[in-house]
Amino acid sequence: MALKSLSYAVAVAVTLACAGGAQASDAVENPAKPSMPAAPGALKQLPATIVDFVHASERGWLVADRAELKLPEKGSAQGLGMRFPAASHTPVLSIVPDTPWDLSSLDDYNLAFDVTNLAPASTHFYVELFDAHGGSQSRELSVPEGYEGTVFFPLAGEKAAMDKGMWANPMPWVTDELKMVWRSWHGALDLAQITKISFFTIGVLQDRELQVGNIQLRPNPDAGQDWTEKLVDRFGQAAKKDTPLKVASEAELKALAEKELASLAQNTGPEDRSRFGGYKDGPRLEATGYFRTEKVDGKWWMVDPEGYMFFSHGPANVRMSNLTTLTGVDFKDPSVRVVHADEVTPEDSMGIVKVSDKVRASRYIINDTRHDMFAWLPEYDHPLADHYSYRRSTHKGPVPHGETYSFYRANLERRYGETAPESYVKQWEEVTLQRMNSWGFTSFGNWVDPAFYPNEKVPYFANGWIIGDYQTLSGDTNHWGLMPDFFDPVFAERARATIEVIANDVQASPWCVGVFIDNEKSWGEREGTVAERYGVILDALSKDAANSPAKHAFTRRLQAQYGTVAALNRAWGSQFESWEAFAAGASLNEHTEAQVADLSSLLEALGEQYFKVVHGTLKEYLPDHLYMGARMANWGMPDEIIKASVKYSDVLSFNIYEEGMQTHQWDFLEDIDLPVVIGEFHIGATSDSDNYHPGIVSAASQKDRARMYKAYMRSVLEKDYMVGAHWFQYVDEPVTGRAFDGENANIGFVTVTDIPYPEMVEAAKEITFDLYRERYGK
Repeated sequence: MALKSLSYAVAVAVTLACAGGAQASDAVENPAKPSMPAAPGALKQLPATIVDFVHASERGWLVADRAELKLPEKGSAQGLGMRFPAASHTPVLSIVPDTPWDLSSLDDYNLAFDVTNLAPASTHFYVELFDAHGGSQSRELSVPEGYEGTVFFPLAGEKAAMDKGMWANPMPWVTDELKMVWRSWHGALDLAQITKISFFTIGVLQDRELQVGNIQLRPNPDAGQDWTEKLVDRFGQAAKKDTPLKVASEAELKALAEKELASLAQNTGPEDRSRFGGYKDGPRLEATGYFRTEKVDGKWWMVDPEGYMFFSHGPANVRMSNLTTLTGVDFKDPSVRVVHADEVTPEDSMGIVKVSDKVRASRYIINDTRHDMFAWLPEYDHPLADHYSYRRSTHKGPVPHGETYSFYRANLERRYGETAPESYVKQWEEVTLQRMNSWGFTSFGNWVDPAFYPNEKVPYFANGWIIGDYQTLSGDTNHWGLMPDFFDPVFAERARATIEVIANDVQASPWCVGVFIDNEKSWGEREGTVAERYGVILDALSKDAANSPAKHAFTRRLQAQYGTVAALNRAWGSQFESWEAFAAGASLNEHTEAQVADLSSLLEALGEQYFKVVHGTLKEYLPDHLYMGARMANWGMPDEIIKASVKYSDVLSFNIYEEGMQTHQWDFLEDIDLPVVIGEFHIGATSDSDNYHPGIVSAASQKDRARMYKAYMRSVLEKDYMVGAHWFQYVDEPVTGRAFDGENANIGFVTVTDIPYPEMVEAAKEITFDLYRERYGK
């Protein structure tokens, strides 16, 4: 049968969403109407409704975890009411059938359901499918206020495949329905054993309520083979979407630039700012000539070099180095992929990499799908060919390395012209500085191009990655790569090499607020299984101490703690014959309470070693600048690492991709009593932008995006421990995905043609022009 392990009870349940007892033949006569098998084994074709909420509840399929549900009455066509309270961080409503669904013999289909948004605002929600092996895949969507309609996502077949080098693919067929997109990266899902479907929200600032019904599987329409062809035009815009800011010619680009430059000259920003962007109408505190932090009337602030209170707000990633997209072309000549051991710049942070004519002579198409996405790419002798680059490696996607192109950079040349080599880049830098001041931002965030370091108009944060050939550790999930072994002396050497470069770039400038090192390391989950929380420690313990500095350090620490291996065995329930045997490799399957406590202690020790190396080296080279902590993501911020970071960080930093800062979720920071900066947040929308992905947090439109941005910032500004928040990022990601990992989200303040989103600019001004008066209260 089509759904092999669909029990008779499930087969009966799937019929109940459509009253009238229609037979399976209805699917042939009326493809829009779900089929309704009358007996086990009858569900052999699509469409087919798989969940009826009235009878699913009677069977105990509905499981609410901090969510609230309202069941429809029997015979009612209404769906299930789902309420997601803001008092919870992640309220979940799950559907757990008695027997897993087996969808493996079906192919080329999508999962769809009806949705009514009953909340007084757009609702950003998630749907996650789980299999019997612990695998899962989640999709996201923001449905507009008042929305009533159908939501879907391809689940199997070519339209569902994530192999095109983009986070989100284009709409696979013409429809008025709304398509959910991947939350981000995802793993495989065993469609033969789907054990659960969950609906949830994350970090909402006000209660949300949806009505969901008629969950069904439908065949994917045949939309032809060209749905991913010629996706972008010569400006890098979505060729198959009609969006408000789309430009049609170079003349239009130039005219828009001239109009904006005139406006920026007239609107220079708030008048209550000091030279360094602090609050000149506030109290004058001690001036040290550099940025520092201080608590004023119970509220944390940064203090600018002249002694004025300072709150850091502005865009991160103001650079062009990660705005190129893969063209589907590569070169057989291996010299273009040589990596040197002494490099301090990660692959995604490199600027334009020139490829020689000799290398280009070995050109070939490595991926036809990628190459066919472009309606236009310049020939190598074209004036705009200098915006080609190369990636020696990628993090995700079907192309491991290859040629890239920057439409954004090409548009800057079209927009401003070239009167001297790369004069348009200098013009872009000047316009960007003018925008920062005009829009009221007080600083750049992380990952600003070092070309801005000497600007003396907008404060900035310097940054660096510690990369090199050191020993590594593997966590349960490695989001951005393996964890360095911080006990390895090579790590300390590479930290010094990186920080020395940063110091040379900064030149002890007072305009540098502080320094970020690294980003979103996979320390482990804050909650979860022992492996999810302490995976890097379990991996370290499994190694041979002769080859692993971390294992050597941990073995010595445990020897000092327990003395004898017998004492360790009693606590851990283990059977190591000697400390030598433990040092050679300790793979652990069972976990006693004492062992988990030790894993926690070792994780804190690992974190402390990291912060000790980074903080100590930074203070050698840049003693007057703030160390901004580890930019922890909420999937990688265990209590042990937070505790370790507090000992060494001047400011704590977290990347919080949620609707805002829920007070109950982050109130632990009040007890820590250190200033905190949000390293990254964003909100995006696909309905009226060129991009196919809205970002990690999504809105229903540009207007809604602006509303959510303001709500997020207000949730930050009301907290006494917050001293900054940085939006990620300045420019929209490429429509066809950034080369490093395929991200293609609408998360910029400006488009690929460098046109600002007016809704976002006005929202920023509404926040920034009153920022100091609102937060200081005077």
